[in-house]
Amino acid sequence: MTDDPAAMKPVPPNSSFELASRNTGLALQRTRLAADRTLMAVIRTSLSLISFGFTIFKISQNLVDSKILKIGGSVPHFGVGLVLLGVLMLIIGMVYHLQFMHVLRKQRRQLTQDGLIRGESPFPASFTLITALILLVLGLTAIISMLYRIGPLE
Repeated sequence: MTDDPAAMKPVPPNSSFELASRNTGLALQRTRLAADRTLMAVIRTSLSLISFGFTIFKISQNLVDSKILKIGGSVPHFGVGLVLLGVLMLIIGMVYHLQFMHVLRKQRRQLTQDGLIRGESPFPASFTLITALILLVLGLTAIISMLYRIGPLE
């Protein structure tokens, strides 16, 4: 520490409160980003299940149609099951994410009303959630195509 008076700046009276308020606001943002990362992990796993299931279904369907192999009904059903599991996992992950974000927004609103944080920056819509919705539509389209043999994938 120096004793130079020019290096010492006056400390505002509420500086510790202001720092704590900013740290709390940043903690909320970090928590929001962590929830997005969790949803990204769910998306990654769901996408893997959907794509593996669809691939298994299409390969078995093509082998049977070209009469190369005689495969029982269990292999295509396994593919459909993987796609259904991926879609179900995605739906559960999205519901969990929406519930968590609702609680986080509620807590943030309360902290802002109590004057503990400023809450000036908005909580934008989650781009990760939008991506999950798109993947959900694609997964449901794949299931419909697999079960009813319709659509551009036939």
